[in-house]
Amino acid sequence: MKQQFRETKFQKKNIILLEKIKQILKEYNQENIKVTLRQLYYQLVERDIIPNKVSEYNKISKLLTNARYLGEIDWNAIEDRIRIPDIPNTFRDINELIQVAKQSYQLDRWKNQEYYIELWTEKDAISSVISPITKEFQVSVCVNRGYNSATSMYESAQRFLKQEGKKCILLYLGDHDASGLDMDRDIQKRLNEFKVDVEIIRIGLTQEQIIEYNPPENPAKQTDPRAKWYKENFGENTWEVDALRPEILQQLIESSIKKYLDIVKYNLAKAKEKEDLEELQEVFSQ
Repeated sequence: MKQQFRETKFQKKNIILLEKIKQILKEYNQENIKVTLRQLYYQLVERDIIPNKVSEYNKISKLLTNARYLGEIDWNAIEDRIRIPDIPNTFRDINELIQVAKQSYQLDRWKNQEYYIELWTEKDAISSVISPITKEFQVSVCVNRGYNSATSMYESAQRFLKQEGKKCILLYLGDHDASGLDMDRDIQKRLNEFKVDVEIIRIGLTQEQIIEYNPPENPAKQTDPRAKWYKENFGENTWEVDALRPEILQQLIESSIKKYLDIVKYNLAKAKEKEDLEELQEVFSQ
């Protein structure tokens, strides 16, 4: 919703930039995708609207804040994945609860599948881009935000160990930098410690994707303990996975999931869900 709380005027150059920002936000709104400030910034860089500089990022942040206070941009257009409140789930009445239950009802569509799949990413910022695909295909998502704690890794191991008779696949989305590339190794090693047999497949960000999509680059972090190894193998620049366009990320995720999905068995489970809901509707209608 657009709401005005302040009175001020923009400089002409900011008015022009703001119109370009609105166009990008409109594109993603049409796809029901919310972007973070950083993702918006990368889209502006990729489209050669602004240079890739920290000072430009700060300018965009300030411009976006002012534009929302002035009612120029919808307050819901930008997502803040860090500061998400924990709001109790309540219902107006029993009828609303019934409607929510009907909308939420799903069978385990992977029950008779050969594979069990999870998607992991180090970037919570792309959760809103990921979720439409993972929810559609009923794939669990884990945001590790860097190197996982022992507790988190143990709990993840237990999920994989429960998948008796299935081949476990962990699809991974991470940055192309020293720590980001090391994450695959770290996760594999630590899950193996818990006797988990899982194949880790990096679906992004890869060298091939960098060449194909040319996302904005950043200088390598000199303070990273793996910086020397990275520079020797990949040079001075790094790339963040959330610099890829949201639609490209969604395509990568969907195509990767479908490689391990028996679509016939999947559709049978969806058909059974529909039958169950029709029966449920008859009960509620009595």
